Amino acid sequence: MGPLRSLLTTRGKALVGAGIVLVLAGVAFGFVDLIRFGVLAVALPFAAALVVRTRRTRMRIERHISPDRVSVGQVAHVTMTLQNVSPQTTPLFLAEERLDYVLGDRPRFVVGRISPRQSRTVEYSVRSHLRGHHPLGPLGAEVTDPFGLAIRSAVLEGTADLVVLPAVHPLSASRQPSSGVGSEGEQAHLLALHGEDDVTVREYRDGDDLRRIHWPSTARTGDLMVRQEDRPAQRRAVLLLDPRPSAHGGSGATGSFEWAVTALASIAAHLTDNGYAVHLVCVETVDTTRAGDPMTIDEILGTLAVTQPREETGEDDVLRAAQALTEAGGFVVAVIGPSDPEVTARVASLRQVGTTGLALVLDASTFGSAPDADAVGTHVDVLRLAGWRAVPVSRGDDIGHTWDVLTTVTVGARQ
Repeated sequence: MGPLRSLLTTRGKALVGAGIVLVLAGVAFGFVDLIRFGVLAVALPFAAALVVRTRRTRMRIERHISPDRVSVGQVAHVTMTLQNVSPQTTPLFLAEERLDYVLGDRPRFVVGRISPRQSRTVEYSVRSHLRGHHPLGPLGAEVTDPFGLAIRSAVLEGTADLVVLPAVHPLSASRQPSSGVGSEGEQAHLLALHGEDDVTVREYRDGDDLRRIHWPSTARTGDLMVRQEDRPAQRRAVLLLDPRPSAHGGSGATGSFEWAVTALASIAAHLTDNGYAVHLVCVETVDTTRAGDPMTIDEILGTLAVTQPREETGEDDVLRAAQALTEAGGFVVAVIGPSDPEVTARVASLRQVGTTGLALVLDASTFGSAPDADAVGTHVDVLRLAGWRAVPVSRGDDIGHTWDVLTTVTVGARQ
């Protein structure tokens, strides 16, 4: 009787209580009919519980997600097929899909009776404000009797994953005047974006044409540097994401780490469209040794969808992987937080002579609690003195506008 009692609803338990009162009253006053009504009131809920308990069916759940990869804020449509694989008809039941809270309210629907070997289809939509892999399911089911006296809950196995990619913001590719003075300050926006690895430089050798002297590199190194005649078949870009929790502020969709991920996703898409071979350096690509390989935009977005701050991996592994790539030359973009000047100095050393380095330094304190963050200006200055084009980023800054500002800043210029 104990297992059956656990299946009773509040209405069923109330009816049992009322039945017991009727039985006692009938005995006390000698009314046999009252005793009969009391016994019926007690028996009916337990009979309903017995029926609910014995109605067992087996179902196969399949989910089709369209599209199976969406960006933050986009809607995904889910078609769920419930197939009855048992030899008896399923009862009418209430189903609730179990979802991550970021996908919104859990959809609930009433599923009618399904004959053996037959199926029924239901549809619902989800939207996520947070990137990642989000499971859909399992499906919770509740079977009740027609009077609502007993209920049995079950979980129908089977899940599917919805991949939510970071949002990609369009970045400008128009020609804009650079800020600052001097030969580098007068370069067009296109050269500022492409970087000087498009014009490879080396030390001057006897017999080189003096017209090919690269004066900005000569000024930085103190040695005569000239442009190479050959150019790489494909430009290369290295994107670096700061994984340290101490370098970021805030949490969730409004935190600085999420801003950094969205910025790198937008930059990667922009550079890929412009013919770059893009390398993504973050804890995930370092762990899987993918940092050394150029990645397609789909692979980059898929990796950025699941990346998270991780202290245990250590910035040493990430910086070593980035150093191995930048030593061979290449355009480098770093999104870092203002924590630990030594780490910022190591990032600054990644830019090689004759190449362009762009840095977005997150002002972590403006995104939320950031007890370990330093003043952002010091870190920006370290990078600019090392020849980087660096700008501070605050909460609320538009990614497209920040990119425009960054790619028009002269090396070493003040904003």
